[in-house]
Amino acid sequence: MKEKVVMITGASKGLGRALAIAFAKEGARLAICARTAAEILKVKTELESLGGEVLAVSADISLQRDVERFVAMTEEAYGRIHVLINNASMLGPSPMPLLLDYPAEDYAEVLRVNAVSPFLLSRRVLPGMLQRNEGSIINVTSEAGHTGYAGWGAYGISKFAVEGLTQTWADELSETNIRINMVDPGEMDTEMHALAVPDCDYPLAKPEDVIDVFLYLASETSTGINGQRFEAQGFKEVKKDDSSNCV
Repeated sequence: MKEKVVMITGASKGLGRALAIAFAKEGARLAICARTAAEILKVKTELESLGGEVLAVSADISLQRDVERFVAMTEEAYGRIHVLINNASMLGPSPMPLLLDYPAEDYAEVLRVNAVSPFLLSRRVLPGMLQRNEGSIINVTSEAGHTGYAGWGAYGISKFAVEGLTQTWADELSETNIRINMVDPGEMDTEMHALAVPDCDYPLAKPEDVIDVFLYLASETSTGINGQRFEAQGFKEVKKDDSSNCV
């Protein structure tokens, strides 16, 4: 990953922060964002202490203008984008109500942040990737986006949309050298999981324990792997002609 430019959304905490630290240690040049300026600048300082080159931007990537600003600043700083990790997401109301009781405005906001944002960002970075005929996009999904569960409401439905977006775009890009895949990190010890499952009484993985699959998909080792769904916990590297370990 030396000198590769990696964009990570939602990088102020949890998985996003763990990803930023891992890629900084690998020598990547980072562009990170989150809604809260103080939080993302704190991560920037942490990454720079590791020797990382970091552009940190306060942005709401569910808004087209913030997407444009974030990508334009990254292109201005680094000239190109090699990897985009669409990690940012929101849970919605906690505890999560059943769909019958779900407030319409909250439902719309969760889908905008979780499902529209990856579309907006990918659409913005893809022209540059296509021009150079190289690039990797990694979308973060969830088990709740693969199987419908009562009580997971808009969050689960938004991740179903992310999986459909990934598969559709992967097919559209199949004749190029751009790859787009998705990763289910599994249950992790994060603030979001605590809100989703407040009475959790079983051990959880740490965000830093599920990084290997992201490093793999960002690297040239995964060239040719496209449209696949990976489970981060227990990940084993796959060969280009064998996707049996992906799901």
